[in-house]
Amino acid sequence: MTLIQDIPSTVASDYASLHEHFAEIFARIAEGSRERDFARILPFEQVAWLNEAGFSALRVPVEFGGAGVSVETFTRLLIDLAAADSNVAHLYRSHFGFIESLQWQEEPVARRWYELAAAGKTVGNASTERGGNALGRLNTVLARNGEDWVLNGEKYYTTGTIFSDYTRVSAGLAGEDGRFFAVVDTKAAGVNIVDDWDGFGQRLTGTGTTTFESVRVPNEDIFDRIAGGAEATHEAAFFQLVLLSVLAGIARAARDDAAQSVAKRARTFNTGSGLPFREDPLIQETVGRIATKAFSAEAIVLAAARSLDGALEKSLAQEVDVDGNRATTLEGHLAELAVEQAQVAVPELAISAAQQLFETGGASATSTSKGLDRHWRNAQTVATHNPISFRARSIGDYFINGTLPEGLNAIGDATAKATAN
Repeated sequence: MTLIQDIPSTVASDYASLHEHFAEIFARIAEGSRERDFARILPFEQVAWLNEAGFSALRVPVEFGGAGVSVETFTRLLIDLAAADSNVAHLYRSHFGFIESLQWQEEPVARRWYELAAAGKTVGNASTERGGNALGRLNTVLARNGEDWVLNGEKYYTTGTIFSDYTRVSAGLAGEDGRFFAVVDTKAAGVNIVDDWDGFGQRLTGTGTTTFESVRVPNEDIFDRIAGGAEATHEAAFFQLVLLSVLAGIARAARDDAAQSVAKRARTFNTGSGLPFREDPLIQETVGRIATKAFSAEAIVLAAARSLDGALEKSLAQEVDVDGNRATTLEGHLAELAVEQAQVAVPELAISAAQQLFETGGASATSTSKGLDRHWRNAQTVATHNPISFRARSIGDYFINGTLPEGLNAIGDATAKATAN
């Protein structure tokens, strides 16, 4: 297979070398981020630049043509990308989540998809249904068709799929218990991808509807979906770590825009000190507080990433059970807890940094042509992906009662509990 990814063999897998390798691309992506958000231009070109430069293969092992970086190094690079454009960083969440899952697959399966990723191919997401499915169940179903399968259903929030070569679809079995992943070619007959996401933030992530109408799926592209154990624990935490990285990048972007706008501003208020904004101690203090929030958000996210690195090493070193699975280690649970604590702290820091940005300028800062509002809109949108109150409750339960985190394995309509008379 000819690799199109372009990380030279002379570039090491450490953060400093890779940051230098991607710096020019990240800068080009940042240049057009405001205009893309304003005009709602999906970043197809920017995604192509990154894939060709090897970004999509960062977590692919070296022996399969990737960079083989640690979770921490990947997280640092993702924060850099999110600071340039949070939409572009976010849309890779599904792809890297899929790559992460390959560590738990048998070697022939992992090899096939690793090599495709090293060749620049990416995988999107099609898991969530908009409604009508009971919690833990899915309306999207697979049915046998000879040696292969046929997939039918509709998914929403299919982030990244419109930019991807494949998408990973969570599906049930027609007439049977069980849930699986079907990895589907996005150009296959019967696949229809619509950019109908109408959120006020992260508008360029391709988070819309994808429908599957009698889509043929080869048997080799059906994966068991493991609801518990080390794989599920790690993958769930990793998916949330990506969102936290996006938030840390947004906070950094707010810091940079605040500093740059203050440095250039000549006008001041008659109620102020009369000094230029860049010399006014109150404005300097405000920018300092924004910078501190950005620093804190990034430090928390990287600490969670290091926890995942350590837990992953322990998990993969375990022997598999009779079903081919590995149990979640204590380190795995503690890494999940670290990510949950980050989920409580980081959104508030990022949203506050993006909001406080407007304390560093006058009414002109609200001009839509400046696009400064996108940082708050984007941070708020990312923060809603997982209710913070649920995470805080879980953390409290652990520290009070020693209860280890346990998440639901699907999203759906809840059933009300009977109330006592």
